[in-house]
Amino acid sequence: MNKKINLFSGIKPTGNLHLGNYLGALKNWVDLQNSGNYHCFFSIADLHALTMDYDVKEYQALIKDALTDLLAIGINPKKSTIFIQSQLPEHSELCWLLNNITPVAELNRMTQFKDKAQENSKNINAGLFDYPVLMAADIMLYHATTVPVGEDQLQHVELTNTIIKKFNNRFGKYFEEVKPVLNEASRVMSLTNPLKKMSKSLGPNNLIALSDSPEIIKKKISSAVTDSGENGKMSAGVANLFFLLEEFANPTIVKRLTADQEQGKLKYSELKSELSEALIAFLKPIQKKKALLMKQRSTLNKIIADGHKQASSVAKVTLKEVKKLMGLI
Repeated sequence: MNKKINLFSGIKPTGNLHLGNYLGALKNWVDLQNSGNYHCFFSIADLHALTMDYDVKEYQALIKDALTDLLAIGINPKKSTIFIQSQLPEHSELCWLLNNITPVAELNRMTQFKDKAQENSKNINAGLFDYPVLMAADIMLYHATTVPVGEDQLQHVELTNTIIKKFNNRFGKYFEEVKPVLNEASRVMSLTNPLKKMSKSLGPNNLIALSDSPEIIKKKISSAVTDSGENGKMSAGVANLFFLLEEFANPTIVKRLTADQEQGKLKYSELKSELSEALIAFLKPIQKKKALLMKQRSTLNKIIADGHKQASSVAKVTLKEVKKLMGLI
């Protein structure tokens, strides 16, 4: 039997997971988990989310919400290790140890820090600057050699490999190189501005949240931008709706509406209606499962406790060995 490859990924508990999150990352997580090739470690990255403004009183609810979203879409605690990042102090401690071999010049290169700093000019904190080192610690704690990421995180994976090389060169070979796994799905674009990526920062009307009711889905899709394309070409807005249709609708419907588009007789109202129904049908079982999980507090607590135990058993060993190699014990 082949040994399973360790895989790590995390998601911040910022609320309102949407179709962009699902197609851009979460669907891939489920597929990788179910492939049987990986030992998956999935983290609710609540330490990472501290770098942004958040409501302290609502934070625990957001963490539980993120957990139930993962379970509802198909992350299985019997197949994967699911845990809350802040419950394992090893993440913060390893981050500090790695800080001492991470060149500031490398952190200065990170384009995501520059982007986030522009978006949050009133809260440019040290944690935001050091974010990729904590991400490296997350990965290295579990000796993960596979990391599913979006294109915007590739630079962070490259930095992780730089840190691994520096650690191995200085303290002896211990960590293996990390390989990113890019999701094949294209980026899901905003419903209100299809030239931009679907994002919470653009407001609720630009996205379809996994929690949206049928009425809200119909309203958002009916208002989605469908500006005419130039020289008879499909506009960005219509292309985005077709992309979602191909992901969620019956292939027969997709084929029929695609033919209508090519023949110049497509009715946008029909496209939007079919897409709305497809999204409602897809989200219904997810929403039903989540609602059930939210009522099962003891089940959630057990999943959290089991995940913590599994993750801790690996993280403690890694940190102890790292400290020994670094001369701390």
